[in-house]
Amino acid sequence: MNETHITKIAEELHVLKNQVRATASLLAEGATIPFIARYRKEVTGSLDEVAITAIRDRLNQLIELDKRREVIVKSLEERGLLTDELKEKIAAADSLTVLEDIYLPYRPKRRTRATVAREKGLEPLAKLIFAQDSRDPAAEAALFINPEKEIHSAEDALSGARDIIAEWISEDQTARSNMRNLYLHSGVFTTKIIQGKEEEGIKYQDYFDWEEPVSKAPSHRILAMRRGEKEGFLTLRIHIPEEEALSMLESLFVKGNGLSSQQVKMAVHDSYKRLLSLSIETEIRLATKERADKEAIQVFAENLRQLLLASPLGERNILAIDPGFRTGCKVVCLDRQGKLVHTDTIYPHQSEEATKKAAMIIIDLCKQFRIEAIAIGNGTAGRETESFIRTLSLPGNIPVVMVSESGASVYSASEVARKEFPDYDVTVRGSVSIGRRLMDPLAELVKIDPKSIGVGQYQHDVNQNALKNSLDDVVISCVNKVGVDVNTASKELLIYISGLGPQLAENIVLYRKEHGPFKSREELKKVPRLGPGAFEQSAGFLRIRGGENPLDGSAVHPESYHIVYAMAKDLGCSISDLIQNEKLRESIDLTRYVTDTIGLPTLHDIMEELAKPGRDPREKFEIFEFAKGIEKIDDLIPGMKVPGIVTNITAFGAFVDIGVHQDGLIHISELANRFVKNPNEVVKVHQKITVVVLDVDTKRKRISLSLKRAE
Repeated sequence: MNETHITKIAEELHVLKNQVRATASLLAEGATIPFIARYRKEVTGSLDEVAITAIRDRLNQLIELDKRREVIVKSLEERGLLTDELKEKIAAADSLTVLEDIYLPYRPKRRTRATVAREKGLEPLAKLIFAQDSRDPAAEAALFINPEKEIHSAEDALSGARDIIAEWISEDQTARSNMRNLYLHSGVFTTKIIQGKEEEGIKYQDYFDWEEPVSKAPSHRILAMRRGEKEGFLTLRIHIPEEEALSMLESLFVKGNGLSSQQVKMAVHDSYKRLLSLSIETEIRLATKERADKEAIQVFAENLRQLLLASPLGERNILAIDPGFRTGCKVVCLDRQGKLVHTDTIYPHQSEEATKKAAMIIIDLCKQFRIEAIAIGNGTAGRETESFIRTLSLPGNIPVVMVSESGASVYSASEVARKEFPDYDVTVRGSVSIGRRLMDPLAELVKIDPKSIGVGQYQHDVNQNALKNSLDDVVISCVNKVGVDVNTASKELLIYISGLGPQLAENIVLYRKEHGPFKSREELKKVPRLGPGAFEQSAGFLRIRGGENPLDGSAVHPESYHIVYAMAKDLGCSISDLIQNEKLRESIDLTRYVTDTIGLPTLHDIMEELAKPGRDPREKFEIFEFAKGIEKIDDLIPGMKVPGIVTNITAFGAFVDIGVHQDGLIHISELANRFVKNPNEVVKVHQKITVVVLDVDTKRKRISLSLKRAE
């Protein structure tokens, strides 16, 4: 373990070195972030998932930096260029940018103007001029005239020498660092529409003639400008104050007003225009893209977390409808475990006769399958189907809920869906997905690529590896936070449990099919290839409801069962008594049970679990209804107050489904009667809110909403 890395990370993240060292050791042993955060609090000093993730990511960055350092040292050694001074500089480089700046003058290059000048033997002249002493550069240059080398005059020699000096300047570490700072603090993004593309690129109208400081440009605008450039509608450049740049470079390299200094000044101007400005502009474009990606990925990850942790309706008999006009509405009935028990098709939006028949079918199905809730997809014909269902005299008080269809079609056509429902077409699979999303959004949404769920901004423009890693972290975090019932969970859900993965998840499902439901956590050890390591990592997150041991249905880890047994023994009661009787729990002196490995943080967690074993951390489900009679964009009038559900949050505001097949936007300035830096401060994905309609642009299908005016 690299102690330098440990010290550096501790300083950067403002945590203790022991905490970083312990976390790094656990990660190296294969422990997952949810496991470390939940069950190794004594070891890490109670670091949360955010801190553990930050340690892991920074550790990986520093390891990559070391690998690059090794490659550079090896390259320099092989070419006989490594000096002690250079080795020290490389060892001290604390970032990839600094490291690459040090290496730049020694990096093997393609043939440049400076290379050609060196081949002609002009480097001694360049060194002489760069020294800027009292000698006459023209007189010295005359000594290098050599027609065989195509140096026909003193000016030819001076020109070649300036090419070499220009390259030295462009590779100078201080010059590059200063130029980088100038671009970051004084640079301006400038976009122009490419002539003749005005009509075709109308969606980029805001950027037809746009300027914005690099230091202030938000993530979404950087990504929008880059996309416009990539699609061939915009030109995108970063401009800096040229006079300031040249003045800075001259102060570094030009010494006095002599004849040699004038040559160096010419080389400075050439280096800036031909080499340095282009090189640093490219760097800053990449740096701002990385910054924009990071912000966009954070927005996406937070949205996904909120969506995955949306309130579940729970185990109910569900009738789910995937609505449609011409092709009808595909209806499925699911039992309390989400198993498909019936399929049908109704045509409520065609003839009067078809509507009557559809009504009879729905009423009969509700009675036959003891339906407890109806889920309707919010896509085409969704609101119309909801209105139809609400006119029916349904048995009992069955709630009708609109459910987001985002990604349902992706799931329907996926291999997962085909394996689960090989005998049904995509429409049936889509309806099943809609119904199951109502029962348990997390269990169903893990089957879909997060990028297809419909949250986030510019997700196809950001670094795809970084996006995938971040979203995987979120899914793993959410699944383990909630925990899963090992006897009902799908393979797709089990994959994300700490310590499992695809093969062990499949083995658990196969074992369950062959041997019936698991009766205890201990039985998990009989699953093929589920060894002690995987059991330690996963057991606390796998629940066995109604099993032989009440603790198996809780988040208490089996490694801590002996403590609960000791508590029950000391009180002369059973585990069940301990769970059911608050007074018994209150009488426990936790300090009596502290050991070398188990401290008060774990003991407090155990007491919380005993109070509510296996409690779902998600909020209680609330029934939501859209405004009656408002089903399409034409029904909206500015000034209307309407209920809605937040579907997506971006850096510039929040999108809200108000039931008209087109989400409206609450701009960040309309979220609250105060300055809002981050929309997540005010709203969350899936939150139910009331908004005021500000403006409706039916032609461009844009709806402007306000939350602050609804208060």
